[in-house]
Amino acid sequence: MATLKVTDLHVAVEDEETKKRQEILKGVNLVINTGETHAIMGPNGTGKSTLSETIMGNPNYHVTQGDITLDGESILNKKVDERARAGLFLAMQYPVEIKGITNLEFMRTAVNATREKPLPIRKFLKKLDENLKVLNMSDEMTERYLNEGFSGGEKKRNEILQLMMIQPKFAILDEIDSGLDIDALQVVAKGVNHMKSPDFGTLMITHYQRLLNYIHPDQVHVMMDGRIVKSGDASLAEKLEAEGYAGLKDELGLDVNLVDDDVSVGGGK
Repeated sequence: MATLKVTDLHVAVEDEETKKRQEILKGVNLVINTGETHAIMGPNGTGKSTLSETIMGNPNYHVTQGDITLDGESILNKKVDERARAGLFLAMQYPVEIKGITNLEFMRTAVNATREKPLPIRKFLKKLDENLKVLNMSDEMTERYLNEGFSGGEKKRNEILQLMMIQPKFAILDEIDSGLDIDALQVVAKGVNHMKSPDFGTLMITHYQRLLNYIHPDQVHVMMDGRIVKSGDASLAEKLEAEGYAGLKDELGLDVNLVDDDVSVGGGK
């Protein structure tokens, strides 16, 4: 069993206009073990995507206090590629397009980067074919340049295909349901559920309970004002769907503004 632990995490980002740092995360505590599925919900501007980017090591996010450990070892000084090799994976809200590199080339390089010895090409292609079938994706997708000209749904499927090929210890899924219709959402969820095992943990970030109808969480956490203010089982998400974040804010007696006040850092929040 592997453990990803976030302890008293404070994170600041630089405002693009004023160039001053603003604190976004204000003491986040979270523990995820492999074999578990966690969901983080919360209104816009509360730091959900900031948390995912910080865990993965985006240098635009500055840790001012606290720690992030993987199996007891701090990863704060590790670069993004080192964290990926250690077993972390981030499915981004807005996957980038890379012209000149095919999906096949990218995935084979990514898979081999996490192994001591390269995966033989025949085994790689067999594994790729099996995962393409799970996601109802055609072989033609592997020959296209990475995400170039892909629809939103194709990009999300492609992110999950990469996840299934790399097989990390932990996947952070940042709003993978954003912009997906029901059919695409079901396929993406099928791929994530296909990964479920004692050796794999999931952290999902979402606004909506509908994703949790397809990927069932063991724990749901609610973020407001840069902190996790409440945790519970899947019924917590159902309560939020019925009562909204304002109801929880009143229940907990929180003095926070439920508005999108996050600082813009490369489009992330």
